[in-house]
Amino acid sequence: MTDPWVALEPGADPAERVRVLRRAHDAFTKAGTVPRPVRSVVADSWRRSARAGVGPDGTASVELTDGDLGTYRAEHPLARVMPLFRELMGTFAADGEHLLAVCDAHGRLLWVEGHPATRRQAERMNFVPGARWAETSVGTNAPGTAVALDRPVQVFAAEHFIRRVQPWTCAAAPVHDPRTGRVLGAVDITGGNGLAHPHSLAFVQAVARAAESHLALLAPDRRETDPPQLTVLGRDEAYLAAGGRRIRLSRRHSEILVLLTRHPEGLTGDELLCAVYEDESVTPVTLRAELARLRGVLGPGLVASRPYRLSVPVESDIAVVERRLAAGAVTAAVTAYTGPPLPASQAPAVVRLRNRLADGLRAALIAGRDPDLLADWAHAPWGEDDLDIWRALASARPTAAARARLAALETELAAPASWTRH
Repeated sequence: MTDPWVALEPGADPAERVRVLRRAHDAFTKAGTVPRPVRSVVADSWRRSARAGVGPDGTASVELTDGDLGTYRAEHPLARVMPLFRELMGTFAADGEHLLAVCDAHGRLLWVEGHPATRRQAERMNFVPGARWAETSVGTNAPGTAVALDRPVQVFAAEHFIRRVQPWTCAAAPVHDPRTGRVLGAVDITGGNGLAHPHSLAFVQAVARAAESHLALLAPDRRETDPPQLTVLGRDEAYLAAGGRRIRLSRRHSEILVLLTRHPEGLTGDELLCAVYEDESVTPVTLRAELARLRGVLGPGLVASRPYRLSVPVESDIAVVERRLAAGAVTAAVTAYTGPPLPASQAPAVVRLRNRLADGLRAALIAGRDPDLLADWAHAPWGEDDLDIWRALASARPTAAARARLAALETELAAPASWTRH
C-alpha cells in the first residue's frame, strides 16, 4: 500500500478485500486483535471505537430534527459554502448514485443530498441530517474519522466498524476556518465500492480546500485597527491575530500572553514568574529573556513593563466562553469551547484556569441535563473519560452505548483498588 489513507491499492480485487476485511472485523470484535492487511488508520479507529463503547451492531442516533435542525444549519459556518459543495459535487453524486454529506465538527450530519434511491437506502442506517456520525458514536466512518483525526480519510466497506454500514464506501475531508484554523466539519462523498479509488479522496480534499478559500473571501477584512484576537482553546500553541498578521506562538509565549490577557492591570515579575513556572528554581533572568523573545515575535508596543501588561486589550476565545457561561447561555458556551486551553501546559496559573473553565462548563451541563449538550462533551476528547458527564448522559439519554461506556468507566475506576490487594 503506497498511501495508507487510500483504501485500495491499484489492481486490488475489491471483492476479495471485502472478504478479508470481514474476517478481520470478526476477529477484532471477538478477540480484540487486528490482523493484516487492515490499514493502521482503520485499526487505530477500531480500537478508539471499542474504547468509546461502540458496538458493531449499533446505529446512529438522530439528535436534531425539524426546526432545531433548520436553525442549527442556518447558523453554521458551512451553510455559507453549501452552494459551492452542490456546484462541485452535486452532479457527481447524483449521476454516480452517490451522496454528498456535510457534518459539523462533532460528526453530526447537517446535509445529506444526492441520488434519491441512494438516500432512501442510507436512511435505513440513519445516515440522515441531524444524526450523529462521530467516531465515538458509530465507530469508523469517513466523516466522523476525518473530524476526529483532522485529515482526509477514505473508509472502504468492512473497514466500517458498524456492520450495517459495511456495504458502503466513503471519503471525507475536514474543512477549517481559514482565520483560526479550527475544524468546522467535513465534506463527504458516500456510495458504493467504486468510491474506493484515490481520485475520490483527492476529490473531497480539493472540494474542502475550495470551501476554505471561499470562506476566506467571505470573511470580513480585518483591518490593522481591529483588536488583537488570541485563539487558545484546544491548542498547545496559541495564535494571535493582530495588525493584519496571524502569529503562531510557542507554548511558553502562549502561557505568558494568556495570563496577561487575564490581568489587564498587569503582573509584577515575581507574580508572572510564579504563574508561569512550575519549577521554583527558575530565576527572573529566565523570564526576562522569554519576554524579550516574545516582544521580538510580536513587535514593539504590545507588551509593556513595570508591571508586565498588554498595552491594548486583547480578546481571547477563553473570555468568550466565560461571558456566555456567566450569562447562562450554556449552549453557546459549549459551542465556543473547542477544547481545554493549552492542554499540555503545566504552568500553575494555566492549570488553574483550565480546570476552572472545565469545571464551570461541566457543572452547567450536569445541572441542565440537556442530552445533546452532554453528548457533545462526552464524545469530545476531553470528555471521553469524564465519569460524571457519562453518568448524567446515561441518565438523560439511556442508550446502550452510553450505558456501556459508563459501565466501562466505572470498572476502570474500581480497577486500581483491586490491584492493590494483589
